[in-house]
Order: sequence, then C-alpha cells, then structure tokens
Amino acid sequence: MSGHSKWANIKNKKEKTDNQRGKIFTKIGREIAIAVKEGGSDPVNNSKLRDVIAKAKANNMPNDNITRSIKKAAGELGSINYETGSYEGYGPGGVAVIVEVLTDNRNRTAAEIRHLFDKYGNGMGNSGCVSWMFDRKGRIVIERSASIDEDELMMQALDVGAEDFIAQDDCYEILTGPNDFSTVREALEAAGFSFLSAETEMIPSNTVDVSDDDTIEKIGRMLEMFEDNDDVQEVFHNAILPEEEEED
Repeated sequence: MSGHSKWANIKNKKEKTDNQRGKIFTKIGREIAIAVKEGGSDPVNNSKLRDVIAKAKANNMPNDNITRSIKKAAGELGSINYETGSYEGYGPGGVAVIVEVLTDNRNRTAAEIRHLFDKYGNGMGNSGCVSWMFDRKGRIVIERSASIDEDELMMQALDVGAEDFIAQDDCYEILTGPNDFSTVREALEAAGFSFLSAETEMIPSNTVDVSDDDTIEKIGRMLEMFEDNDDVQEVFHNAILPEEEEED
C-alpha cells in the first residue's frame, strides 16, 4: 500500500515541540478542555478525551500535566467558552491552506487569521474554497524498529479497521476513516504499540509540487506565523516540499 508521506512535517513538529513545549501543551490543554466539556472528565467514558490524551502523550506531555489539565477543565466547566473554527485560503504558489482554531473570541481570531493570510499568503477565501481538496483521516505514526514485524503490524491495523498502511524508511503510517480512528488507535495501543503521532488530520487529495526556493521560504514563514498564533490548533496544506517527497 502506498501514499504520500507527511512524516517530514511530523518531524518538524517534534523539533518545535522541544523548543516550544509550553505553547504546544497550552494548545493541547484547550483540546482537553473541549473534550471534557463535551463528554466528561472520565476517559473511560469519553473517547474524544482518550484521543486527546493519546495526542498529548505523543507530544511528550507529562502525565501530571495531562491529569492537571483534566481536573482544571472539570472544575471550570462553566467558564470554558472555546469554540472550534476553520479558515481556508491560499498560500504562496497557489498552495491550499486550512487553519483550525480554538478560540474564546471568534471575531478577533477571524481578523487575525485573515491578516496572516493577506500578509504571508494569497488571501483567505470562503468556507469550502479549498477543503474539497482534503479528506479528514486518522493518522497513526509508529517508529520503525527491529522489534516490530511489519507484516504483523499491517495485518493487525487492517483487521481492526485501518484503511491504509504505509511503510516508510523510519516509521509506519496507518490511516483510518475519522470514525474508526479511536477504535484503531486503542486496539494498537492495547497491543503494546507506542505512537510518534496519533491524531486526525486533513490530508490533501490534490497536491502542489513546490521546488522554487523563494516560494518554499515564503510557505515556511506563513506556516510559522499561523502556528505561532495562540488560537491556532492545526495548519494543513497541500504543498509537497523537496524534503517531504517520498523515495521510490
């Protein structure tokens, strides 16, 4: 099975986690707050919270921090007023970009995201202008190691509902439908696998090859500015940059 790999992006996120740990943990804390508000503070009865906890662990968030975030959210249910939102537009070179946010002030966030699209990209568009080029999928990344039998892992993943299994040089990527993500993740976790990344993402079905150095630099700057915004949770794009290309 095959498919385009975004493992380079995941590695970049890992490097940023090391350098900006506090910001990453704050954003995950917001996701925990939303999950607790929607389904309660007991992970056993809240699959969304279990998924966020898995994401937190993949980002090396300490268990104490996770527990503290859950307790804080449970004690502040009345004051949690974050809203989810999504903004779409175009970046340098015609790259499609989706920015997902959690915000306590939608008007402020919309203005800030529009400003960043105008300053570093090619403008924000209407809802749906680029999302048709993406599919929401669950993505689980497991580090390749001598202790993991590739065929066995693939069969386990497919047996519990995974849609695709992609073997990379340094990892295995497992793709699921959004509704099957929790089931597949929990089955692999129960089987003893640990994850480098485990979350749902918007994966592009149409991509744009970018090789021009100036455009690559501008795209990188745009993504950095989005990710530095406190309200932005995730940024997805359809650019294939040189360091992301698969090796045949």
